[in-house]
Amino acid sequence: MPPYGFIRCLAFAPNGDLWAGTPEGACRLRDGKWSYFWGKRWLPGNQVYAIALDTQNRAWIATDKGVACVESVKMTLREKAEHYERLIALRHNRNGFVTSCDWDDPNDPDSWKIEASDNDGLWTAVYCAAQVFQYAATKDPAARERARKSFNALLELERLTGIPGFPARSIIRKDETRYHQSRGEWHESPVDPNYIWKGDTSSDELDGHYFIWAVYYDLCADDAEKERIRGVVRRVTDHLMHNNWRLIDKDGKPTRWAIFNPEAINDDPVWEEERGLNSLSMLSHLKVAYHITGDTKYQQAYEELIRKHHYLINAVTQKMLPPYSINHSDDQLAFLCYYPFLLYETNPDYRRLWLMSLERSWQIERPERSPLFNFIYGALTGKPCDVEAAVQTLQEWPLDLRNWECRNSHRFDITRDAGKGYFGDWQSAQIVPYSERVVMRWNGNPYRLDGGDPLGRSEDDGSAFLLPYWMGRYHRLIDE
Repeated sequence: MPPYGFIRCLAFAPNGDLWAGTPEGACRLRDGKWSYFWGKRWLPGNQVYAIALDTQNRAWIATDKGVACVESVKMTLREKAEHYERLIALRHNRNGFVTSCDWDDPNDPDSWKIEASDNDGLWTAVYCAAQVFQYAATKDPAARERARKSFNALLELERLTGIPGFPARSIIRKDETRYHQSRGEWHESPVDPNYIWKGDTSSDELDGHYFIWAVYYDLCADDAEKERIRGVVRRVTDHLMHNNWRLIDKDGKPTRWAIFNPEAINDDPVWEEERGLNSLSMLSHLKVAYHITGDTKYQQAYEELIRKHHYLINAVTQKMLPPYSINHSDDQLAFLCYYPFLLYETNPDYRRLWLMSLERSWQIERPERSPLFNFIYGALTGKPCDVEAAVQTLQEWPLDLRNWECRNSHRFDITRDAGKGYFGDWQSAQIVPYSERVVMRWNGNPYRLDGGDPLGRSEDDGSAFLLPYWMGRYHRLIDE
């Protein structure tokens, strides 16, 4: 069945492709599979009146708002990764911090600004890890330099707050111009008054920091960098331990989301949905701290949280299912915590439970075809991890990463889920191709049918492709 009906025109390409124009975009049948082209990622307008194919199999599509040319171009996944790196170098790297950018005027390509966001630590850690895995897989010195620049930026998040062991969400140099300052609490740095920093740091940020500290330490760091990593890991972990497993902000109060203490996690119903993930996170952080510093107090704290407060049992079922809310952001955080943790855990009894937790989580996530989740699962278990499905997702990942509006809820070839997503969005029972849906990271809902901006006023940085691609290359799960 084509994605949409009410077909106005048909056209055959020399290679046998069949194209159909409709009042809601264009459809292409190739090798028995339909593809759907809707929205400004593909077309200036969605009312399609005519389609012509040239000798190079390019489709010229006449719409109510102009003509589009859609062309298939073969490229390797490595070439696709290089495309995203060029985008990042052009408008996504702010002094080492890598995240999305926004346009003041979406029709002026040079009006972009990079967001100083709530999650500069997490998103930069994801990008930095991609560079570390690229360096480990290829020994490319350029990848190591990119990793080093971003890693040094991440270390500044903790240094500039002036609070030992408390990393900021983001920092801004006062003389910067190309940035968009997110809302929230900002403070002048007591360490360097040329900077301001954002507080109320979340558990998301900590998960990103511990993940990159482990990966960078093991695969990229020189001796001097390892010493710096040992220092920051000690400070942050000691801050958590000395403050009853909480991040304490400038005002002396715990931040909103970085709460890991047993009284909250085990006994407060408000934290029921975070119980499993926050237990997993803290145990993973302690295992990373012990691996990097060798200090037995972190292993002892790890054992106490398992034996006295059953954090390991909590973590076995960390992935929430209905009737609890499904927060896809938590899925990404869990897998970033699984990765270093299961590389370092040697206790066979603990490993059995950790692998049970990972197996359960991955089987639930499996239909999403996430290359990040699949490759982490494969690297940690040695089991088949749906490599073909992961590669399909990487192939489908759009070259154009602007958040153009995408709409799929009207399609004939999808089954709408009876329930709605975390934010009340319509979602499908099975995911639509990633090339046909709104741009996302691995904290997004791949079942979401509609979303995006008609003007495409923001652009993702591509790290959601780069990290799984280079992780897969490093672990020899995929080739170039």
